Amino acid sequence: MRHLLTALLFATVVHAQQPAAPKPKAFIDPAQTDDDFAIQGEYVGEIDGKTYGVQIWAQGGGNFGGGRGRGGVRGAGWVGDRSTITRVVGTPAAGEKTAAFTSPDGSIKAEVNGASILVNNADGLKIMELNRTNRESPTLGAPPPENAVVLFDGKGVNRFPNSRVDEKTVALMEGITSEDTFGDCSLHVEFLLPYMPDARGQGRGNSGLYLQGRYEVQMLDSFALEGKDNECGGLYKIAAPKVNMCLPPLTWQTYDIDFTAARYDAGGQKTANAKITVKHNGVVIHENQELPGATTSAPNKEAPTPGPVYLQNHGNPVRYRNIWVVKK
Repeated sequence: MRHLLTALLFATVVHAQQPAAPKPKAFIDPAQTDDDFAIQGEYVGEIDGKTYGVQIWAQGGGNFGGGRGRGGVRGAGWVGDRSTITRVVGTPAAGEKTAAFTSPDGSIKAEVNGASILVNNADGLKIMELNRTNRESPTLGAPPPENAVVLFDGKGVNRFPNSRVDEKTVALMEGITSEDTFGDCSLHVEFLLPYMPDARGQGRGNSGLYLQGRYEVQMLDSFALEGKDNECGGLYKIAAPKVNMCLPPLTWQTYDIDFTAARYDAGGQKTANAKITVKHNGVVIHENQELPGATTSAPNKEAPTPGPVYLQNHGNPVRYRNIWVVKK
């Protein structure tokens, strides 16, 4: 059985080339997406007593990518490093709102319908089934401590001057800077990445959280991708996240960050780099990571002074809510 599943997961199929769109669509409302959105997601199942997790992501026009990890999905039972993830492609099934995967010799077939993945042999006999799982960050909706500085709560507190609020999500829109500045601190922010199936790379749900307006934790729809330093949770050109914890787009996600500012002597010379610990959706992806300098595109240069929380506008509609900071 294990060999049959492996054969499927190594399968590739040819998919129709889609015409290039002048600008990829960005959906921020799940009710206004396409048929592929319902198929994209995470699935978990067992075979021969072993658990497997599969992540399916939409690539536009009914085409999909798929990635399988042993033990479950990443951050929830998955065993192994990035090299143990098997990747495949899938296409829409004829006349159906499903995605089909077939092994090279045609002996194994699978169909994803949004609720489950059914894996069959060539005779149509069921080999295994993986069922959809919808994960939620354990820190979603975390209330601010009594000593916290609340920057945005969606109930009247908004300490981002000249910001825009999306009335449908009751959340802030991209491109904002807090009026408060911070040194050492802990920060909580919740963010929603758009669904952009036709976009790729840095054009797919791009934004960033800048501590002190200097040090960026990347925001990007990199669901099911490798997890590089320029993808979600990455520290650009500094460190990739230990685990790619990016959930599917249009899922509210969280960053919980402990930040230690750079240290300077009386003459203004830096004596110690800033450090950062980041939890993405409750999982530690950076621990006490040194930040040797301000990130590329940071609005502020390194300095001994406190700095603001900056949420970048990179041309994609990203939303933010429940933002608070505890000064240390």
